[in-house]
Amino acid sequence: MNNFFSIDQRLMDLAAQAEETAREAFRRIDENCEYNSAKVLSAFIRNRVSESHLKGTTGYGYGDRGRDDLDRVFADIFGTEDALVRHTFVSGTHALATALFGVLRPGDRMVSVTGSPYDTMEETIGLRGEGTGSLGEFGVTYSQVDLLPDGTPDYEGIRREAKGARMVYLQRSRGYSLRPSLNIETIRSIIAAAREVNPDAIVMVDNCYGELVERLEPTQVGADLVAGSLIKNPGGGIAPTGGYIAGRRDLVEQCGYRLTCPGMGKEVGCTLDVLRSMYLGLFNAPAVVAAALKTAAFAAAFYSLLGFQVTPTASEERTDIIQSVLCGGPEQLIAFCQGIQKGSPVDSFAAPEPWDMPGYDSQVIMAAGAFTMGASIELSADAPLREPYAAWLQGGLTYPTGKIGVILSAQEMLERGLLKL
Repeated sequence: MNNFFSIDQRLMDLAAQAEETAREAFRRIDENCEYNSAKVLSAFIRNRVSESHLKGTTGYGYGDRGRDDLDRVFADIFGTEDALVRHTFVSGTHALATALFGVLRPGDRMVSVTGSPYDTMEETIGLRGEGTGSLGEFGVTYSQVDLLPDGTPDYEGIRREAKGARMVYLQRSRGYSLRPSLNIETIRSIIAAAREVNPDAIVMVDNCYGELVERLEPTQVGADLVAGSLIKNPGGGIAPTGGYIAGRRDLVEQCGYRLTCPGMGKEVGCTLDVLRSMYLGLFNAPAVVAAALKTAAFAAAFYSLLGFQVTPTASEERTDIIQSVLCGGPEQLIAFCQGIQKGSPVDSFAAPEPWDMPGYDSQVIMAAGAFTMGASIELSADAPLREPYAAWLQGGLTYPTGKIGVILSAQEMLERGLLKL
């Protein structure tokens, strides 16, 4: 590596130790990758994907076989009745908002049973902002069940609040918090608790960062809807934009009416020239997710050896691609992110700075030298500049380059006198 990068030998020695520490985690990741690769391949084969599916349409997009069969491939992988996969979703937040507005009506109540939702969902729900056309302004009420102090679900609270709720909402990843991400078995238990008291509730899961990490998806353990972004896991680092919703056919149909308009729904929407990248990205996704997971496990082991608190640890089983590293303050956090940027294939020379990013209530720093702007399946690190000054690392299209980026983040802190060896 030092043929190409100037890295302190002490960091290189620690990196070798970290890689050995993460070896068992790598083995588990590879096993799941093989399983999910077979799952994806079989979905392509069962749905008879052909070269003609890779060509886009223009105008209204009537009869777009590539679009319609991509929905079927996603539904097959997620074990659902239907899916809505579109490049016109501008982000994961947009896909989630479309699902919420698609199925909730004035007078309904949604309850978040995993504590506060991700920052960008707060204005959608109506927890922040005024005059934005939020769910709250349309008469949808909101309640919340916080996690217990140890980060586990409050099942008693879930049973209490789920009564009478139209929607039970779960967020799989930790977001900008240090609570554990939800594994599939925990999601299964939460859904069972909610259905004990409210069998008719719609259970929706924010699946961002979690797709193809485990062998099952939330919809295969009882969730009615999942949604996420194609510039995260299921786009495989190739899809240039987009998102998806998958779940019950009647609910997906309602989401389609919200995305376009009543009476048209999923039947319209041209795909231009993006279908090839969406199919190819999905096909590559299990291997790319595995690379991101290995990068995260290595980062956990490496930064633990450097004396940092990390969550999850290298040995913990993972349910999403996010790795948090607690820095000692804003200077160290900024240096960490700027070091990740220096290990990026695109815009490595740029120095990210905190800024007032739309949708967030704190300044946010984001390192992402990516082929697709903001693609967090590519190596990236971001954080709000607030306590506990943790950096949230995710992505890595390949493990070897992801590892280099992680090491360079420590090198940056070392050069600035913010890290002692």
